[in-house]
Amino acid sequence: MYKRGQLILVFSVLPALAIALTGCSGAGGGSTGGSKTINVLMVNNPQMVDLQKLTADNFTKQTGITVNYTVLPENDVRDKISQEFSSQAGQYDVATISNFEVPFYAKNGWLHPLDDYVKADTGFNQADILPSMTTSLTADDGKLYAEPFYGESSFLMYRKDVFAAKGLTVPDKPTWQQVADLATRVDGAQPGMKGICLRGQPGWGELMAPLTTVVNTFGGTWFTKDWQAQLTSPQWSQATNFYVNLVRTHGEAGAPQAGFTECLNNLEQGKVAMWYDATSAAGALEGSGSPVAGKIGYAQAPVVQTKSSGWLYTWAWGMQKASKHADNAWKFISWASGKDYENLVGNKLGWASVPAGKRASLYANPSYQQAAAAFYQQTLTSIQSADPRNPGVQPRPTIGIQFVDIPEFTDLGTQVSQAISSSIAGQLGVDQALAQSQQLAAKVASKYQGK
Repeated sequence: MYKRGQLILVFSVLPALAIALTGCSGAGGGSTGGSKTINVLMVNNPQMVDLQKLTADNFTKQTGITVNYTVLPENDVRDKISQEFSSQAGQYDVATISNFEVPFYAKNGWLHPLDDYVKADTGFNQADILPSMTTSLTADDGKLYAEPFYGESSFLMYRKDVFAAKGLTVPDKPTWQQVADLATRVDGAQPGMKGICLRGQPGWGELMAPLTTVVNTFGGTWFTKDWQAQLTSPQWSQATNFYVNLVRTHGEAGAPQAGFTECLNNLEQGKVAMWYDATSAAGALEGSGSPVAGKIGYAQAPVVQTKSSGWLYTWAWGMQKASKHADNAWKFISWASGKDYENLVGNKLGWASVPAGKRASLYANPSYQQAAAAFYQQTLTSIQSADPRNPGVQPRPTIGIQFVDIPEFTDLGTQVSQAISSSIAGQLGVDQALAQSQQLAAKVASKYQGK
């Protein structure tokens, strides 16, 4: 993250992939007919492009099922999936959705539940899927509606050599107060180096992702269980002031415009000593072309009141309720989320390219452990520790760690992030930003109160 969904292990999404890619036979998207053909709509992240390349010679050869892919950039694919699934046109059988969409897509009756397929498909082994991932893709009715392709949490990344030179140690499970103290001590440790990078770029999946995890562990929540907006609570104020002050005092240059990519570049280029963000960043930091490969240490997401605070995100496969090829759609989902596919990628493309973050067996695989030795254990711990139903200290009205799982959150989170980014830029006081945000949140909450 990453912008939302930019969950990568090694490579950032390349602009050249922003065009729609056609599938294994014919141009994906149209109704193809025939029981041996399915249409899949998916985001153009590198792991999905790998999947597309491997499908014909493996899945289709094994099953006889042709897969027509439509591959689009994230914003475009989200819009198209929303239109397709809300209309139940049945044009696409399977689509990449995230744990953000699953609860309300399921509630609206747009998704085909997968429980019966999981029970019948003994080779799939749902028990091997990390429990936090299964939980995040299970709706309030207790049914499972998607299977993960890959996933992530968040953790703290830091320059081991810089801290060692200062005689400083980063705890494996730091508090935010410890992180702030360490940021002060390593600020200026090397010419042009700041203490920490934290996202300040507006966006519900940019600034609001890390900030909401900070709010959670400081004891705050967007809404109480009965949908009372809480953005002017003492906990929200304390967490937001802490975040804004830390990034303004010891954070990266240009923080109001810094998102995942900018912070990744800052850490790689020696401009910051620490970075709190997505576990998926580790693959890029440890990649063969990275100037900091071997120099980065990894610690759990910092906490205050909670035992853990890492977020949880997954790109997953959801089946449209209106699909006329449900059985074959499940065969595709089972293959694409399966252990055999991970082994296929590992053996053909290299273990660093495996779509990780979903199966316990991968983290026990010696080949993967060797390829991801620097970070795999911390990543696994982060994902296992994430609790999407209880991420804070009080009951929540809906599932979600770094987001509130309602359709309105995309707009609400973005508007709130704009106000807080203005605080990071010094243009708006934090209290004023939160007062404005409270009004926005209260308006959204009023739609859900009493329901």
